[in-house]
Amino acid sequence: MTRFIQHILFLFIACLFLFACGNNDRSPKKRATDKGNSRSGILHFTDITHSAGLGNFLHMTGAFGKKWFPETMGAGCGFFDYDRDDWPDIVLVRGGTWADNDTTPVLALYQNSGAGHFVEVTEKVGLSEARGYGLGVTIGDYDNDGDDDIFLTTVGRNQLFQNNGGRFSEVSQAAGLAGDEVWSTSAIFFDADKDGWLDLYVGNYVEWSPETDIWCSLDGKTKSYCTPELYTGINSRFYHNNSDGTFSDWTARAGFAGGPGKTLGVAEFDFNRDGWPDLTVANDTQRNELYVNNGDGTFTEKGILSGIAYDENGRARAGMGIDVGVVDNTGEESVFVGNFAKEMIGVYRHAGDGIFVDRAAASKIGRVSLLTLTFGLMLLDIDLDGDLDLFAANGHVVHEIERTQDGVKFRQPPHLFLNDGKGNFWDAAPEIGGVLAAPLVARGAACTDYDRDGDLDILVTENGGPVHLWRNESAGAGKHYLRVTVEGNTSNRNGYGVQLIATVGEMRMYRRIRSGSSFLSHSEAAATFGLGAAAEVDTLVVQWPAGKVERLTSIKADREIKLFEAAEKKLANN
Repeated sequence: MTRFIQHILFLFIACLFLFACGNNDRSPKKRATDKGNSRSGILHFTDITHSAGLGNFLHMTGAFGKKWFPETMGAGCGFFDYDRDDWPDIVLVRGGTWADNDTTPVLALYQNSGAGHFVEVTEKVGLSEARGYGLGVTIGDYDNDGDDDIFLTTVGRNQLFQNNGGRFSEVSQAAGLAGDEVWSTSAIFFDADKDGWLDLYVGNYVEWSPETDIWCSLDGKTKSYCTPELYTGINSRFYHNNSDGTFSDWTARAGFAGGPGKTLGVAEFDFNRDGWPDLTVANDTQRNELYVNNGDGTFTEKGILSGIAYDENGRARAGMGIDVGVVDNTGEESVFVGNFAKEMIGVYRHAGDGIFVDRAAASKIGRVSLLTLTFGLMLLDIDLDGDLDLFAANGHVVHEIERTQDGVKFRQPPHLFLNDGKGNFWDAAPEIGGVLAAPLVARGAACTDYDRDGDLDILVTENGGPVHLWRNESAGAGKHYLRVTVEGNTSNRNGYGVQLIATVGEMRMYRRIRSGSSFLSHSEAAATFGLGAAAEVDTLVVQWPAGKVERLTSIKADREIKLFEAAEKKLANN
């Protein structure tokens, strides 16, 4: 009898144990479900591409059967306020064709009417004569005259479009930026030496021409697009701003010579907190690079020493889109790099003393991203809870990939990795659905608050396809925000390099004003702080590139403010 009772008690305790385990299941699937109920419920996106006036845009690859390498790569996009009316406008790269007599403008500019609609003004602003096989754009007021200029990268000669009161002129030759005819990709304006004038880093890819195109095949019979391993990389270029409307090629002088080339992404940050801008570069099938500023506008490359050059197995990956930001409570930057299918998104967090640790697996991003090919990639507080989330635009380069690789698709839906505030992520896109469930051949990605309702909206381009504008419907869902724009005086006019630190209770949020990042694209030059339920920002610390530090307190939420470096114009409502 005693043994029987003991047996019953054992079974009872075992059942209690199993019940407890079942109710505390913390498997990734359960975690995602729990988190979805609490975090993704307010997130919803509406595709407004057609209603916003962008429905007629179509990117051109120029493909005509020969499958030339550049046809798989474009194109970029960008948000900037070209006419200074405080409403973000859109610039799109059309791509191009290989026909000598092609008369299609390489750029398309859409003016924001302020009523949720865009009107194409390409011809009106003087961009209709721009030609070339275009890939990417970056934006900056290189001449400090108060309006933003456009730098276009191409397969050929790059082009600089100077903005003169809302009308553009192509001035690359006069500005010293025409250079040789090479394949350039992502570029970035930044003030390397903090002299108040924007310098320019131009990422270059590989040596390619129609005459040197290599025949590649998946089945040994039909031509397919090649991978970059078969081509020689081209060293990227650095141009110093002479402060007179011209640039000088300082690639070697500034420490950028000798790079592996095959660059597809570049981002600016100050990971060592010395007040000087550093660069991190994503290279395709080559080591990634980290250029550390020596404190005088020259750089030392420390990618291998820092741990950012390779994956955890010491291999170079197909680095494409790139972005940097503080995503946890350490206050240290993390670098995110989009890679090829069967190569997870790279995640490297600064651990101090110039060393980065690989957190792809620990962040929960790596495994989920293993079968997708990520081009555009950007950090943004999409749900206004104070931490930075990660959007990844995906799409393969080989149409026939599904016949040769199991689980890998040509058209791929994006990822939207939500952050728990500690640098741990989960992909909310499948649960949110809608536009985030649609498979794309995505390339460029950028964000802004185009309708000025407080949350960030997303722009995505497709290779050989349309553009997509997705309106974020999070505004008004009980979460507050503060948006900040800046204007430099002693520092460069754009305020690129301004570091902003907002404090709400015990939460510290880090944002940086900059150009570049993502892939071939340019997001708004503004900072969005999601405040959750908080009605104000306790303190906002503003660190200007020229050295001035300002501290603002008790800033009311749900508005946009503009900060001026000049003391007499410190704070203004927008």
